[in-house]
Amino acid sequence: MYLSRYIEKERKNMFNKVLKQLSKLGKAMLIPIAATPVAVLLARLSAADMLNMPVLETAGWVVFGMMDVLFAIGAVIAYAKAKDRSIPIIGAIISLSVFKAVLVYMNEAVNMGVFAGILVGVMTAIVFNYSKEWKTPAMFSFFTGEKFVVTLAPLVAIPLAILFSFLWVPCQAGLNNFGIWIAGAGALGVFVFGLTNRLLIPIGLHHVVNTYIYYELGSFTTASGEIVKGEIPRFLAGDPTAGLFLAMFFIPMMFGLPGACLAMYKTAKEKNKEKTKSLMSSASLTTFVAGITEPIEFSFMFVAPRLYAFHALLTGTAGAILYLLNVHFGMSVNFCVIDYILNFKLSTNGWMIVPIGIVFFFIYYFGFKIMIEKWDLKTPGREEELKFDENEISTEEINIKLEHTNYQYMAKKILQNIGGKDNVEEVENCVTRLRLELKDGSLVNEENIKKTGAKGVVRFGETSIQIIIGTEVNKVAREFKEMLEN
Repeated sequence: MYLSRYIEKERKNMFNKVLKQLSKLGKAMLIPIAATPVAVLLARLSAADMLNMPVLETAGWVVFGMMDVLFAIGAVIAYAKAKDRSIPIIGAIISLSVFKAVLVYMNEAVNMGVFAGILVGVMTAIVFNYSKEWKTPAMFSFFTGEKFVVTLAPLVAIPLAILFSFLWVPCQAGLNNFGIWIAGAGALGVFVFGLTNRLLIPIGLHHVVNTYIYYELGSFTTASGEIVKGEIPRFLAGDPTAGLFLAMFFIPMMFGLPGACLAMYKTAKEKNKEKTKSLMSSASLTTFVAGITEPIEFSFMFVAPRLYAFHALLTGTAGAILYLLNVHFGMSVNFCVIDYILNFKLSTNGWMIVPIGIVFFFIYYFGFKIMIEKWDLKTPGREEELKFDENEISTEEINIKLEHTNYQYMAKKILQNIGGKDNVEEVENCVTRLRLELKDGSLVNEENIKKTGAKGVVRFGETSIQIIIGTEVNKVAREFKEMLEN
């Protein structure tokens, strides 16, 4: 009985730790959203089939060509333990270039997409967190400390790329065969294609399944006698049988994800409404105008995987419905409103996408809203915060004053009596309390903490503590944070 309770306790602790780390990554993945709206408009509106301004089009698509870099930066911001993350970010950018070059050298056919950026970003943050404390001979002092990551991370990227050049091959081969099966499975195959297309995005393997469907499935002979293969080339060449596997993506990109964005805005905390509104508006514009979904999908796939699974299921369902209704539609640049308008004349029953899309807008909206509220999912604008709670702090506590002004010494002794800075996960303060999230709560020495002048220690779970200091807590917290960074 005791063993089973212990195992269950450890399982829950591990699950909570994983969710916490994914939550950090999820928040950092919002970074690409900020870079995409202007690029979307430049790239799409200046294309040859629109305003035909190659200079602006080139400038716009530069951003989308460096999405893996943006995701690498996001991963560093999520996990690098430093106030100033500029140095590990430089390390990540260099390491990603090394990683991609080695990957191409080992196997040109390997395509990891934005997952390469996430992988290298996380690796760089880990290298930075450990190497900044390493001691080296004085003659190498300029290159060590926080700058050490710029040297070490690119070196680590080399064997990492070699490893993934082998790991990715069987995955890609298996998925390519999977794509061949999907092509002949009718409505079920379309559903499975839509489902797996979304589910594989987090690990960057959706391109593998896409490749066969997009560029190999079927063949069509044009009026000039040219033979083209694949859903996209055949649709653009005028093949009336093409587009059954493509039409579905207009639903989530033009209707579904904007509905999800609205739901996340509506469920955001009141004080975060405006910030969330700006974020979700940009995300909606990005997916609606350019069909670029990764920024918004990465904003919730890690913090709320149930929502992402729901999104994947709806994508597959949309595909099956359109297949059964004999809707054929394709794209020239991406699954967006501009391509919908420009390619409408090539479609079969393409008008059905709009009414079905509107229905899916509301399914996404209400589905996301209900799930977010029911399970208290930490989507953008609903993040956990260490904040002041008027109900838990008494009037007497608000009037507490320290009997000394040696804030630096107090912060130092508190840090010593909670297990040192390596034991600190998060630190914040409210009006009267220093609030800490620790790795190991058993290292806390409450009696010694009280000897520093603190009025008490309050525990919230095994790793969360609050130290009652009084209205001068902000001064102690400032010294405490500086010690963590040095």
